[in-house]
Amino acid sequence: MFEPQDSPRVFGLAPGVDFPRGLVRGLCDRLENGPPEAMARVELLVNTNRMARRLRHDFDAGPAGFLPRIRLITDLDALGPGIALPAPTPPLQRRLELIQLVSRLLDAAPDLAPRASLYALSDSLAGLIDEMQGEGVSPETVAGLDVGHLSAHWERAQRFLAIAHDYLAQTTTRPDAEARRRQLVARIIARWQDNPPQHPVILAGSTGSRGTTALLMEAVARLPQGAIILPGFDFEMPTAVWNELDQALLAEDHPQYRFRKLMNMLGVARGAVAPWCEMPPVSTARNKLLSLSLRPAPVTHAWLGEGPKLEDLQGATANITLIEAPTPRVEALAIALRLRQAAEDGVKAALITPDRMLTRQVTAALDRWNILPDDSAGMPLQLSPPGRFLRHVAALFVRKLDAEALLTLLKHPLTHSGAGRNFHQLYTQRLEAEIRRYGLPYPDAEGLTEIAERAAKRMEDPSGFRDWVAWLGEVFSGHDAPGERPLPDCVAAHSALAERIAAGQPADPDHLLWQQGAGIAAAAVMANLTEHAAHGGAMNAADYADLLGALLSQEEVREADTPHPDIMIWGTMEARVQGADLVILGGLNEGTWPEAPPPDPWLNRQMREKAGLLLPERRIGLSAHDYQQAIASPEVWITRAIRSDEAEMVPSRWLNRLGNLLGGLGDTGGPEAWKAMQQRGGYWLDQVRGLEAVKRTAPAPRPSPRPPRAARPRKLSVTEI
Repeated sequence: MFEPQDSPRVFGLAPGVDFPRGLVRGLCDRLENGPPEAMARVELLVNTNRMARRLRHDFDAGPAGFLPRIRLITDLDALGPGIALPAPTPPLQRRLELIQLVSRLLDAAPDLAPRASLYALSDSLAGLIDEMQGEGVSPETVAGLDVGHLSAHWERAQRFLAIAHDYLAQTTTRPDAEARRRQLVARIIARWQDNPPQHPVILAGSTGSRGTTALLMEAVARLPQGAIILPGFDFEMPTAVWNELDQALLAEDHPQYRFRKLMNMLGVARGAVAPWCEMPPVSTARNKLLSLSLRPAPVTHAWLGEGPKLEDLQGATANITLIEAPTPRVEALAIALRLRQAAEDGVKAALITPDRMLTRQVTAALDRWNILPDDSAGMPLQLSPPGRFLRHVAALFVRKLDAEALLTLLKHPLTHSGAGRNFHQLYTQRLEAEIRRYGLPYPDAEGLTEIAERAAKRMEDPSGFRDWVAWLGEVFSGHDAPGERPLPDCVAAHSALAERIAAGQPADPDHLLWQQGAGIAAAAVMANLTEHAAHGGAMNAADYADLLGALLSQEEVREADTPHPDIMIWGTMEARVQGADLVILGGLNEGTWPEAPPPDPWLNRQMREKAGLLLPERRIGLSAHDYQQAIASPEVWITRAIRSDEAEMVPSRWLNRLGNLLGGLGDTGGPEAWKAMQQRGGYWLDQVRGLEAVKRTAPAPRPSPRPPRAARPRKLSVTEI
């Protein structure tokens, strides 16, 4: 496939090019004159299952032929067969072990952190361990950081980091998943150095932002028939600006910084990156405009010299619409109206945003027209009916049962979801009426019995209600208990109570708690927790409830209904390897896109830089790369809310840069192009106002029939009435 060369092979596809389609076209063009089986020898490494499915779909749409061997970057065991490494430590087991270590430290030094932050600290510490192993940073390096000139907070943090040092020292025989992945990559690289594969090996779609992935990309690029293909590579950026990206402290948040860092690792110049195929971007003029607007902060003075040289600003922004809605609700309605129009026209449209609240509002608005979008993220398991039910049941062990908690559980659709569900709903209504009328703030068996006797006097057949109330008093009350108990006992008691409440009074085993997609996912979480609970030590009820909520929040479930095939909601990662005719970038405000870096309780920015860990600006740079790729699509919407429920919002820095750059290009029509973008958005805001407009109608006069006396009846028949 490739001509022999001494330097690594690096290719790129410009922003705006449909990456999977361009990848397939480049493969087919290079193997056009080869034998049919040449495609079957190609080993293609991609970073997501969604991209693998899209590639297979594009190959199926073409002429009949062989498929390449498509693998995931994380499927390293298939990439290096025969390399024996022990299975990784299950993530939940490691998390529970860290919880015990942090808990003992908090018991010994209560002033370090509040007890309520136990799970958050353990989760954050586990993330730091993953990062250290992925970036190849030893615990000794982090432990040896000099914090003498820093505040006392970082000295306390080092006491926690000592836990990471001791824990990693104990996991050498059975490494964590991230450590095992890095060891496997190192052994694959060593094998390739002695016996490199002679068939084409192509790694496509990754930016190399993580250390382990970057090592694998470097090894693939140096193979005799290896190559890497970079998504959204900016071919419009001058070489002098590429050289400025070496200043990590200034350019880490630039969308192309990771590519510059990767090229430094490979030892290749910017000119060595060749286009993978001949597919042109949607608008070269738009790519030049965006490239200039995203220049690193120290070199934005180039706007004065290069800005007036930009051509066809009207054409570059012709298919960009700017929505500046007064509130998030109006923003969601405007997006929903445009997606509805796209569904009617048969246009493939995608909403891309990291704001899950916005996606839920858009989905609710689309339900007005019976349109269910294909949401790649699904629903968090903790917000599904089984997730809420399990959290409500876990709360029974935390505090004394009150009327609100009791009625919340009784009205849940999974409570008493077996036989006799109709009677359960009827009895719940009667119980609520009695509690509201006479009061019972903390229901117990005695108080519920008094209610049953009082209500039985007004019922014809009170036996069923009495039995049901007796079941309530037996099952729901008396579970709160102070102190700690072993985690396996907590899990067993919680699971047994949840099944007993779901089975209802007749103890029907065919209840709905563990059924359908969400129920199956919840059952898997509980089974995993049961399997590894022995590593969790002892917990009180509040800590167990926090642990359960955190585990449920890490899982997601997809709706069982069939979504619309052309209306999609993507996260930023899914959007990197997908294409659509209409792309809507939603929630383009600071703090949402880009998201604010999460607070790091362990290492400040200076300490991270000295240790060789990832800087906070990395996330911003990845978001900027997603933005640069998405805004280069054929038709683009940029939406933001001017004000939230509490305060005025700040526009995203990238939107500010674009507006400032166009506003300064008065001689070439920049302000007019920006105004045209706003006017196109104003049309859809007017549509929302029309949709929400309420026309007041004068009330009809009150009926006042006055028939003549002769027509008035003197007697009425009950049957006729």
